[in-house]
Amino acid sequence: MRWSAQALLDAGARRLVVVIPVGDEDLAAEALEGLNGWSTAPGGATRALSVQAGLNALADHPADEPVLIHDAARPFVTKGHVEALLAALAGADGAIPALPVADTLKRDLEDGGLVTVSREHLWRAQTPQAFRRGQLLSAYAAWPKDAGEPTDDAGVMERAGGRVALAPGDPLLMKLTYPEDFTMAEALAPLATAPAARVTCVGQGFDAHRFGPGDAVWLCGVKIEHDKTLIGHSDADAGLHALTDALLGTIGEGDIGDHFPPTDPKWRGVDSAVFLSHAVDLVRAKGGQIVNVDVTLICERPRIKAHRAAMRARLATLLDLPEVRVSVKATTTERMGFTGREEGLAAQAIVAVSLPA
Repeated sequence: MRWSAQALLDAGARRLVVVIPVGDEDLAAEALEGLNGWSTAPGGATRALSVQAGLNALADHPADEPVLIHDAARPFVTKGHVEALLAALAGADGAIPALPVADTLKRDLEDGGLVTVSREHLWRAQTPQAFRRGQLLSAYAAWPKDAGEPTDDAGVMERAGGRVALAPGDPLLMKLTYPEDFTMAEALAPLATAPAARVTCVGQGFDAHRFGPGDAVWLCGVKIEHDKTLIGHSDADAGLHALTDALLGTIGEGDIGDHFPPTDPKWRGVDSAVFLSHAVDLVRAKGGQIVNVDVTLICERPRIKAHRAAMRARLATLLDLPEVRVSVKATTTERMGFTGREEGLAAQAIVAVSLPA
């Protein structure tokens, strides 16, 4: 399960729902320790009910958003499989990886004999299987009660009249079903799970805002009562702005002004968490994983120490990182310069992101 979860997250999955038996929450947490962006949902009595439980756990996502359904019994999924599926889904209602049947097929007869069956146009379906969430839920709702249990999600979509496209299958997407399968998987594991080449990219950001009349400032997503406020087109959160620029720097996507021009009135007064979330999405879309962040706030006042824990917690939530990988520090310039004269406040940030090479 962990191998599949890691591969899907590395491929850019925005969210991962792991459907598990009721009572196995601790076991899942142990298996997935150290990974981010996942949650669990209790499974049902059948595969179909478990799939629907996973889909319903994603109810806060758009109905037309692609969703991949994968059997944990196929542990060797890769980013390449995911990309091929999404490409195939673009022109269809569903997409599955499949292999042509290579072996001669036989059917047994009532008299104990055998008859050869044509293997032409026959395929071995694998997972992950890709669909649009709302469309697949509708297909499940339309499944006839007297039709028996569907063996895969593509069959459900086909029964509802949807067109399912084929993506290239892979022998490494083998399903662990029989005892001898595990022997084969153990032999293949060193090759199949070899980590893809990745590089660590470092980005830095800097931002500054002047003080003006007001009664509070926003820093790193936390509101702090103060005898002044920070002036800016948005909420002037210098900490989040510096962090956003640092993230954009890791993937060479310009700066915050390129994505949210200060000349555009729709960004006036907006929560700067919107900017940071956009940068996080861009990093993940490129297969990036945020390793850690370090923010330094530069000001004489307000005093930051009392608010640092809240800032770390807020950034950890926005970045989906454990707090141990989020650092917030503060310093002064010993009364020198514009920050020393309390004319304004500055922030700098450094971010490390692991990206596919």
